[in-house]
Amino acid sequence: MSTPAAARSVRPLGPQAAVVECADLHDAVALHARLAAADLPGLVDCVAGARTVVVRASTPAALRDVVRTALAAPRGSEGTGEARTVTIDVLYDGEDLKAVGELTGLGASGVVRAHTEQEWTAAFAGFAPGFFYCAAEGVPDVPRRDTPRTAVPAGSVALAGRFSAVYPRRSPGGWQLIGRTAARMFDLDREDPALLRPGDRVRYQPVRELVEVAARTAAPAPVRGAHLVVDRPGLQTLVQDGGRPGSAALGVSPSGALDAAAAATANRLVGNLAGAAVLENLLGRLELTAHGDHVLAVTGATAPLAVEGPAPWRPAPGTPFALRDGERLAVGATVSGARAYVAVRGGVAVPPVLGSRSTDTLAGLGPDPLGPGDAVPVGPAPGTAVRPPEPLPEPAGVPEVRVVPGPRDDWFPASAVEAFFTQEWALATSSDRVGARLDGQPLERTRTDELPSEGTVPGCVQVPPSGLPVVLLQDAPTTGGYPVIGVVHPQDLAVLAQLPPGARLRFRRIPAPELVPPDPGGAAGRPETDRPATENPLE
Repeated sequence: MSTPAAARSVRPLGPQAAVVECADLHDAVALHARLAAADLPGLVDCVAGARTVVVRASTPAALRDVVRTALAAPRGSEGTGEARTVTIDVLYDGEDLKAVGELTGLGASGVVRAHTEQEWTAAFAGFAPGFFYCAAEGVPDVPRRDTPRTAVPAGSVALAGRFSAVYPRRSPGGWQLIGRTAARMFDLDREDPALLRPGDRVRYQPVRELVEVAARTAAPAPVRGAHLVVDRPGLQTLVQDGGRPGSAALGVSPSGALDAAAAATANRLVGNLAGAAVLENLLGRLELTAHGDHVLAVTGATAPLAVEGPAPWRPAPGTPFALRDGERLAVGATVSGARAYVAVRGGVAVPPVLGSRSTDTLAGLGPDPLGPGDAVPVGPAPGTAVRPPEPLPEPAGVPEVRVVPGPRDDWFPASAVEAFFTQEWALATSSDRVGARLDGQPLERTRTDELPSEGTVPGCVQVPPSGLPVVLLQDAPTTGGYPVIGVVHPQDLAVLAQLPPGARLRFRRIPAPELVPPDPGGAAGRPETDRPATENPLE
């Protein structure tokens, strides 16, 4: 029988997720491996951090079971499976190599030796698919750059703190660049797109030159059969469906429709399954021409609709209607709400990526945003019937959004937590699918140090040093380093999706879920780690 784990602790992360606080990085990596391999019922995502593991479940009951298992899991790597060893060729010619040598006192050649003589562990994912924080024993602490670069080339090998990583794609970043590699950290042409997975061993191998392998660029297949053509995309029109949950440990965001309820309603109206792919349009001004006969429905934001053709007419929002071959649908500027959802019977049939047709605007996964002249393929009509209209919700004045406090509300004075819930906030114009950025009275923090990176879920309300909260949405990174003062209820994310820039909102406190109920066979409040280890499915 294994020795029970030293006491771990748990904090709520909204109503269906939790942060399990571990002893250290090694404990977090081992616990993540155990949970990921255990096939626990209802576990949606499991993400390791620097000292934590975030678990997200399908229901509160499933979350309690997962938390109970995590708290009782034994410490150490026993039973976590054999880790792979991945070798990455590196040409050490980075712009910051000399500066890192001076900062550490090792010199440039000493930095290269320290980097290559270590065996690193792929600990947890970062801001993008394939970006992994790799840790090793006894490496020097390397500070980030004072001024982050606006663009770091793909393949850059970098150091920050006591971690090493490879940038999988061109992106902003503040890590110190010591070299570059031709290894593709995330490649959709591979059967397993991610080169690294949590727990892998990593060896960096110095080389004198890199063998660059050109990426394959397959020409898009021509659209045949019935389809729609985008004459005008508006401010932004994307393909979205139910998203791609379950891959957060690889840095893959869930993505999917921001207003999942509106997208599901549009699909039901035309007879599709609720998770079929639709068009998500921001602030209206969308025009589509039918090639072949279609049945459409528009839900979400309210905007005037017009069908232009031999017999022009105006469909009602929230009602299924026919769009005949050659007719054009014009969605006018929104009069309330922000995002309209256009469903077509048969669903938008672009090729799926990692099991989803959704566009991830941060990671660049899925189809590109639609532009003028793009053809939108439509799938075969399902066998289900078109639904009758559904009543449209009444727009609220200043909407209230439910929030579960924590897990890092103790980084703020009580007055700041109270101010978060009592003041009105305004949606900033810089908001997007990654995060709803808020304007208002900045929140004071009692702790100003950096939070070690830990997992996030959609709805996390991060508070950066500016004190202005950011509500993470569907395309946000799966880990972050800003304290989370609270988490929006999943059902209320639709409220944020439909707020136009400048709209105001309030947050309403709701109770945190009971994560560790009293043991019915013992004294109330008995620590879960006192249970015999044989009761744990991870044994």
